[in-house]
Amino acid sequence: MTGVTINSFAPVEPTQARVLIIGSMPGKASLNAHQYYAHSRNAFWPILGHWLGFDATLPYEQRLTHLTHHHIGLWDALYQCERPSSLDADIVKTSIVPNDFAAWFARHPNTQAVLCNGTAAYDNYRKKVLPTLSTTDQTLPLHKLPSTSPAHASLSFEQKKDQWRILLDYL
Repeated sequence: MTGVTINSFAPVEPTQARVLIIGSMPGKASLNAHQYYAHSRNAFWPILGHWLGFDATLPYEQRLTHLTHHHIGLWDALYQCERPSSLDADIVKTSIVPNDFAAWFARHPNTQAVLCNGTAAYDNYRKKVLPTLSTTDQTLPLHKLPSTSPAHASLSFEQKKDQWRILLDYL
């Protein structure tokens, strides 16, 4: 199976990042909107809005400002891949090119934890990124959190929200 080659977005980088949240690769709704987590049923912004105290329906730039104000960075594990749909399961494994996280950590040496939005982000980070990092960056706490994607329906919004609370431990 092959798909269209897609690229991730530039990272959202606060001046002093403490936490880095990573996804796998933007879905079609996000790619079309040029925004992280743009699908109307994705729980990312409602969950982050709940824990950080902002309205998840604010304009995109204002939501990003809330993240950076709380020293939260946002990026994807993958820089490029082929994928025929928005599903992480459809990513063509041989097409994966990871983002340059060594450069991220060089720019953000105060990063305290990496939070992965779902299994695909976690697995790709562990397999494709960790081996490229310094020993220090490899030992940062790494958390696999439930995907906020509407495709991940095995947990309720409340269950996802409760697990994402770990974000507050690093702020």
